[in-house]
Amino acid sequence: MEGYTLPRHDGSNSTPDLIDLRSDTVTLPSAAMRAAISAAALGDDVYGEDPTVNALEQLAAQRVGKEAAVLVVSGTMGNLAALLAHCQRGQRVILGNESHIYHYEAGGASALGGLIYHPLPTDPNGCIDLSALEAAATTINDPHFSPPGVICLENTHNRCGGVVLTPDYLAQVRTIAHNHELPVHLDGARIFNAAVALGVPVTELTNHVDTVMFCLSKGLAAPVGSLVAGPAEVIARVRRIRKMLGGGMRQAGIIAAAGIVALTEMIDRLAEDHANARLLAAGLAELPGVQIDLSKVQTNIVRFHLNHPRLRVAEFLAALRSRGILMGSLSTTSVRAVTHYGIERTHIEQVITVAAEILA
Repeated sequence: MEGYTLPRHDGSNSTPDLIDLRSDTVTLPSAAMRAAISAAALGDDVYGEDPTVNALEQLAAQRVGKEAAVLVVSGTMGNLAALLAHCQRGQRVILGNESHIYHYEAGGASALGGLIYHPLPTDPNGCIDLSALEAAATTINDPHFSPPGVICLENTHNRCGGVVLTPDYLAQVRTIAHNHELPVHLDGARIFNAAVALGVPVTELTNHVDTVMFCLSKGLAAPVGSLVAGPAEVIARVRRIRKMLGGGMRQAGIIAAAGIVALTEMIDRLAEDHANARLLAAGLAELPGVQIDLSKVQTNIVRFHLNHPRLRVAEFLAALRSRGILMGSLSTTSVRAVTHYGIERTHIEQVITVAAEILA
């Protein structure tokens, strides 16, 4: 269009003049990702002919130790497609009452799939009590009750502050699911954060579940996309459901190219985000009105409560914003900050200094 100027990237990996800690979804792609996008070989992915998408799906499946994988637009779509692939209408989705699927995915499994959420209490460590899971997974031979369909876990756990589920816990859940002939789906949006935090191969976490969804667009810093991985026959159903949900993409190699860089170059650097989160948490813990459990700061999410004599959460966040710092609220008393690619140690030190001035 005559007179229109295309916005151009300045070459940085962060938003100018802002320290944005609202989420790791605000990451900008690396220079290597941008180069890969521009050079990607393309085809029609709905026909299975995009070579870059095919390469990403093969790489993703290999990374998490599964037979097959499928690229989806978002983590929400990936979780929904997996639940619809595992369950029939009227079956129960057994999950934690603090899970992302239950809180933040618009009730899609019920609205679109006729599935019933069966939320169980979530412990502060992100786990669901095993005895409660055992009871919920038991099929009651009575037509009054809906049958169980799938068990869902989340690792790392968002609303619990980025805490990590261990391989031992996942193995115990897997045993319960196997005994009741139920599949386990893992919302592993940040599963590589969990693996890096534990210092284990990601397969030590994913081997205990049937399907796993993980995001490329959070800590791995790709601009868009998630993957669902699992047995080939289940992923074939997920792929069909993806189409039903409007997620069949065409020359999606431009997305997949950045995803390949994410999985080959961006996993190890997650340790930097974890270190920055711990630095931030330790600094905030010294400030008046801030209440934070440092033992729960295990990955890149810092969740803290504000009980300040002068400032409420909304006022604190507004004061931060006026100084070029963005955080998010989880409630009227709770704040969340997330470290990510583009946030350096110097940014964290600046945030602590500014927060100290505001809360003084």
